[in-house]
Amino acid sequence: MTGAADDFATIAEHLDAAAFADLLAGYCLDVQPEQQVLVRSTTLAQPLLLELQRAILERDGWCFLRVELPGEAGGFYAHARERHLDEYPPLAFDEARAIDATVGIQAPDDVRALAGVDPALIARAARGRRDVREQMLKKRWCSTLWPTPANAELAGMSLADFSRFVAKALFLDRPDPVGGWRELHLFQAALIERLSKAKRIRIEAEGTDITLDVSKRTWVNSDGKRNMPSGEVFTGPHESSANGTIRFTVPSSPAGVDVRGVQLTFRDGEVVSATAEHGQDYLDRALTTDDGARFLGELGIGTNYGIDRPIGAILFDEKLGGTVHLALGRSYPETGGKNKSALHWDLICDLRQGGRLSADGETIQENGIFVWPFEPRGG
Repeated sequence: MTGAADDFATIAEHLDAAAFADLLAGYCLDVQPEQQVLVRSTTLAQPLLLELQRAILERDGWCFLRVELPGEAGGFYAHARERHLDEYPPLAFDEARAIDATVGIQAPDDVRALAGVDPALIARAARGRRDVREQMLKKRWCSTLWPTPANAELAGMSLADFSRFVAKALFLDRPDPVGGWRELHLFQAALIERLSKAKRIRIEAEGTDITLDVSKRTWVNSDGKRNMPSGEVFTGPHESSANGTIRFTVPSSPAGVDVRGVQLTFRDGEVVSATAEHGQDYLDRALTTDDGARFLGELGIGTNYGIDRPIGAILFDEKLGGTVHLALGRSYPETGGKNKSALHWDLICDLRQGGRLSADGETIQENGIFVWPFEPRGG
């Protein structure tokens, strides 16, 4: 317990758990009286969990804490029987249907906890719980992260530096964090206004030249209401439109597996070639998750310049200002995307050094900077 207490004290010096909780319960979820809010995390997020309970109760809502123990996820795959992978407990669906909102807080004790688990089992369990997941997505939800020694190490930072980094990404280092998110909302609204008129999006960089059709698809302004931190606009490209090759230059860690140097080639929307410098087996298995896994479900553009480097957590990395990301698998229905899959894997291409993003031939972003007609918002 002494070690945990020391870690909590270090984090508290640089990241205000009470302000964080108020941001989640207020700006992100807008908790109303009598609403039932499900909060999921691990024991390592104790300071934020207790403050979030306080913030939800002060807004006259009900708070239900679901706290995972270290080793619990790995233990599930070690001992699960066939039906535990292919089905879901009725209580899980009933809970998903009854709640008004949910918060998921990443706070790992071991970022590689599932690295030794067969990816096929993880994909199988994801397929088995698809109904529960889709039911949860119908409600208000928010995902976020709490610093731990494990995710600080993955980011290559001390716990103190990582806590400061998280606070900056959340805008909690500002006198008015909510004002910062509203400012970003306005910038992204202007970006969406331009993109909504576009038919053809082209992404160019070293090893990358790919086009997508986004005509009449809806762009979503992700301004911190669902992900915290956020800072992206995204849509669902037409399922058969992707043509070309893209190299994803930011490493990915799905389920704790290190995947690097992914290059995908698309023809009429479908992946026809897929290579990885590291993690080829995981990539191959992911693409066989189901029929929708070889098609794109999302195109996203990162706008959060308070995030200045990748840290190995997709929640942050995909928001990094000056990057774009494509997701294999499931679309978000609100974008008009129709692809269905148990997979949703975001892969990131960094455009900050020699990259270009254009809409119908007109440059939107070059070398990571929005050049027409926008000005970047710094962190």
